[in-house]
Amino acid sequence: MITEPENQTLDEWLQDWGIDKSLGHEGGLLPQAHYISQRQVWLLQRRPGRVGKGPGKTTGWIHRKTLEKRGVELMGGVSYEKIDDEGLHISLEGQPHILPADHIILCAGQESVNDLANELKDKGQTVHIIGGAEKAGELDAKRAIRQGVKLAISL
Repeated sequence: MITEPENQTLDEWLQDWGIDKSLGHEGGLLPQAHYISQRQVWLLQRRPGRVGKGPGKTTGWIHRKTLEKRGVELMGGVSYEKIDDEGLHISLEGQPHILPADHIILCAGQESVNDLANELKDKGQTVHIIGGAEKAGELDAKRAIRQGVKLAISL
């Protein structure tokens, strides 16, 4: 169960972070396998450097650790090349890579530009508009990431 931190009880917080109050497990930490998605998940950003470095300078590390402990691979400095039947084609440090994917969620830019969404809808594709694409005026990285995670879980 994943709950919003501000709504968590102490026991929920301890469980979420895998802390064993009884100290029955090595290091006082519970096994974390149930947190790992059965899917391979990447969170990519165009800006070089550590993913999520900008938002929440004092709490950003918590969000990164939460994603990492759930098995999300974080990559910065990515250029998006194309999407096709093989997956998402990217460049990382000038080298081409293909991330095999059956679902791709794009959260890009700080203005609501929905031309691609409209084109895909016209072709009968299912499209979900979230994050800054949905409401760029009050861009909130935490809200956008939460919407992306909830959408990914629902697919």
